Amino acid sequence: MSLIYLDNNATTPMLPEVAEAMRPYLMEVYGNPASAHQAGKRARQALEDAREKTAAILDAHPDEVIFTSGGTEANNLAIFGLVGELRALTQPGSPGHIITSPIEHPSVAEPILQLEKQGVAVDQLPVDRQGVVQRESFSEFLRAETRLVTVMLANNEVGSIQPIAELVHLLEGRAAFHCDAVQSAGRIPVSFKQLGVTTLAISAHKFHGPKGVGALLVRRNTKVRPQLFGGHQQHGQRPGTEPVALVVGLATALELWQRDYRERTQKVLQLRRQLLEALEVDAAPIVLNGPRQGGVPHTLNLSFPGCQADSLLMNLDLAGVACSTGSACSSGSLLASPVLKAMSVAEEALHSAMRFSLSPVLTEEKIAEAVSRIVGVVRRLRQMGSDSRKG
Repeated sequence: MSLIYLDNNATTPMLPEVAEAMRPYLMEVYGNPASAHQAGKRARQALEDAREKTAAILDAHPDEVIFTSGGTEANNLAIFGLVGELRALTQPGSPGHIITSPIEHPSVAEPILQLEKQGVAVDQLPVDRQGVVQRESFSEFLRAETRLVTVMLANNEVGSIQPIAELVHLLEGRAAFHCDAVQSAGRIPVSFKQLGVTTLAISAHKFHGPKGVGALLVRRNTKVRPQLFGGHQQHGQRPGTEPVALVVGLATALELWQRDYRERTQKVLQLRRQLLEALEVDAAPIVLNGPRQGGVPHTLNLSFPGCQADSLLMNLDLAGVACSTGSACSSGSLLASPVLKAMSVAEEALHSAMRFSLSPVLTEEKIAEAVSRIVGVVRRLRQMGSDSRKG
């Protein structure tokens, strides 16, 4: 039985063009980009070309791009780096205050929890039933000691898009603003300049690039306290030898998205519509968690009342459908999704929710086959539950 991969928010397959672009820098141009000889200079040129391409596509300056090992490192560097630098500038005994949301990815939520344990005050903006932060209450949370606001651009579980530029406008420069754009970059247009945030995180493997590389965009003249020490690379903010091949892969994947994003978007929208409408008919009743329209088109979060999410996930895997119950970074947990709880999803729907995430490499035929397999599993599990209750 062939695998139907519907877990693209966890990771995407790397495109052949990306692998081909990386190959020379794995096998031939292998010099250290910090070395002064010709081999090093060739690697340095490729690195800086990739930095310029990445900056141009994301509407940033090249010197605002810091390459990292991925989204988790980028988010950690931003949160600990910004708060650490800002706390150093304030008077002793003032631990500061952070505003965030209850729907952040674990790579944001857990660093904030660590800071909270150190005495930093934390407030969470409420979200509505579509998974969008309520901007009307934002000003109420601001304090004189607010040091950082961090809200993601697109949610990884339900696909809701947050009003980042509006929140930045309401902030009026009173604190730094970090944005986790890991589920956005390479999927929807992202302008670092227009969003107006202080820092922004991306990760290549979310948009058909290689695993192990991401970037943190840092607004010019912003000080971010480094979390690693031992080198001068990238202004000392993220020292260590840059992985040239991976960086080239990231920039190439972004270039391919920029070239094809209109076609990709239309295709994924059609696939999402096909999957949702078919399941609403053949697997009824189902509950849509998140926006029907207006979110990132790649994400579809559905609850199947009468099924348990852990059993549904296991049986779908056996049926050759790869999906998830939420964030890949917390999928080992069987606890209910904090994102769906924050959205006030009803209890039965909360414990039967599945995330299907799409990509343009899928076909309508694959989606039709996925529907058939999902419907078969859902009907079987519901029948087993019904028989169990009768017994």
